[in-house]
Amino acid sequence: MPYLLAATPAFFAEIAALVVASALIAYLCHRFGVMPIVGFLVAGVVIGPMGVGLVRDLELVNEAAEVGVVLLLFTIGIEFSLEKLARIQRLIFGGGGLQVGLASLATMGILAAFGVPWQVGLFTGFLVALSSTAIVLKMLGDRGEMDQPYAQAGLGLLIFQDLAIIVMVLLVPMLAGAGGSALDIGWALGKAALIIVLVLVLARRLMPKFLEAVARTCSPELFLLSVIGICFGTAYLTSLAGVSLSLGAFLAGLIVSESRFSEHAMGEIMPLQILFSATFFVSVGMLLDLGFFIQHIPLVLGAVVAVVLLKVATTAFSVRVLGYPLPVALATGLILAQIGEFSFVLARAGGEIGLFPAGMEGLGEQTFIASTVLVMILTPVLGALGNRMAKKQHAGPAAVDEAPALDPHLTESLSDHVIIAGYGPAARRLVRVLLRVDLPFIVTTLSPEGANEAEAAGALVLRGDYARQHLLEHAGIARARTLVIADDHTAMAHRVIQVAKTLNPALHIVVRTRYRVEIDHLHAAGASCVIAEEVESIVQLFAQILQDARVPAGEIEQIVNEVRGGDYALLDAPMADSDAITIEPAGDTACRHLDRVRPVVPGSAGCEACLRDGDTWVHLRICMTCGHVGCCNDSKNKHATRHFHETDHPIARSFEPGESWAWCYVDEVMVAP
Repeated sequence: MPYLLAATPAFFAEIAALVVASALIAYLCHRFGVMPIVGFLVAGVVIGPMGVGLVRDLELVNEAAEVGVVLLLFTIGIEFSLEKLARIQRLIFGGGGLQVGLASLATMGILAAFGVPWQVGLFTGFLVALSSTAIVLKMLGDRGEMDQPYAQAGLGLLIFQDLAIIVMVLLVPMLAGAGGSALDIGWALGKAALIIVLVLVLARRLMPKFLEAVARTCSPELFLLSVIGICFGTAYLTSLAGVSLSLGAFLAGLIVSESRFSEHAMGEIMPLQILFSATFFVSVGMLLDLGFFIQHIPLVLGAVVAVVLLKVATTAFSVRVLGYPLPVALATGLILAQIGEFSFVLARAGGEIGLFPAGMEGLGEQTFIASTVLVMILTPVLGALGNRMAKKQHAGPAAVDEAPALDPHLTESLSDHVIIAGYGPAARRLVRVLLRVDLPFIVTTLSPEGANEAEAAGALVLRGDYARQHLLEHAGIARARTLVIADDHTAMAHRVIQVAKTLNPALHIVVRTRYRVEIDHLHAAGASCVIAEEVESIVQLFAQILQDARVPAGEIEQIVNEVRGGDYALLDAPMADSDAITIEPAGDTACRHLDRVRPVVPGSAGCEACLRDGDTWVHLRICMTCGHVGCCNDSKNKHATRHFHETDHPIARSFEPGESWAWCYVDEVMVAP
């Protein structure tokens, strides 16, 4: 035991405390209808060094938090495109420039009235002018409001703020009299512009082809690593030119958005984004000193009110000047009313050379941190207020002409439709029928070839893993009529059913499987209808025989409906002992899967797959769950073992004359002599 304790990494206890406490507090906030962002911020306040002290290594948490910001901005970039970004260029350079300038100068003017030097006032204005890209975009994304005019306006201003950081970092030493020149600023901006243009040009020409090649491997691991490589590599490359990592990650997302596999990339990276971005919000909460806040409540609350009023006024004015309706402008001001995460970095840089918020070294720093964290916590409330305000606006000529007219996702128009998970042989036939009857549907598939074929046939296609929540949400599963899983293994079908039922409990799910024995398991997982190929072929067989025997069509239809309606239970009538193959388990067998054994009838006289492919075998084995006949491991194809891996049917018996032994693949023991 001492060795085990010694072997535990020193940081692991704090990481465990961070994750467990964050999950618990976020869950409690969710139960009370509070946004997860607020839950994470509160968790940081509680478990941080200023709270109960479960986590004290702020440097470790901050490093993980920076990865979270990178991944968050990367996913936001994926949801955009270069075309959409071009549509809001007036907001970026016109509205963003005006907002940063007004907020900085207004703060400087207010502080000058209290005798604060203009250099310190302008530095404080830089801190106030920036908003939290991570919090705002996370909030808008969770609420599905990214396509709203005020959200687009907010994004444009946030992009300019990230660009302005380059200039602010260079101006801070000049304000403190520690060097720097206009030439330095011009050179830094030139490098940043050059590398951004280079990245975007390469995006158009190289990235779609690269992701196409990676996707063709159908390897989730390779695709995920490639996507993360694009994200981190682009962010690092842009940081060499002085551009913030967050803006570099956003550009990386734009690169991926130019590929047809953007939704696939989003689905793969989303779990990582959720984990690390949660760490970012927790790290911000850890900065709040509860003791200082309690002792200086009037000062902190006064700073909060001043920041909110100043940010709403300057932001709303900047957006209104561009022709947006007043409600949209005010809504934009409300969602950008907080101070940004990069302001903490800028504040630390200023403190190292003698610049402090409002010129107050100790009191100013703590007031700045406390008020910033509080406004961040209030952001969801302010955002909800802005959303209600924007909905009250009456669209006029200004709104139509000036607001960015972004095309909604094609899937947003789908309703009461069918989602086809995968594009194998059965799905291909289903697509032909749905196209013929003009029933709305969408195909989701990982296969590039299958996706291309479905699009060529006229189908709407989403590329990606349909067992991922994000992709199913994008396919409109909340509004769908039916989900069809036609061409996948049972284990994958289980995964898809579980995710789909969570997102839409009332969804009708149809699953096609190969074996009759899987029907009960799939129904238990949540499938509404299961069609077993193994017995459906028998249904077609006896229907044809009855038809040849001139049995009335109505009677045949009634029998077929009875068989299908009872999950083919009529086909399980007792057989004579001589018709079925059984096993007699050894008395001392260690096998734990004898409950899966049943009397079976061989599906064929030889290996089913080898007969179909015109191949040969050495010895034969029969599955004691479904009757599948496959070749042994001495045969080159090993179809019996492959059948086990595909179905999880555990026990196979020798199908050779005179042999009665059976083998459990799971427990790796002999079941019968």
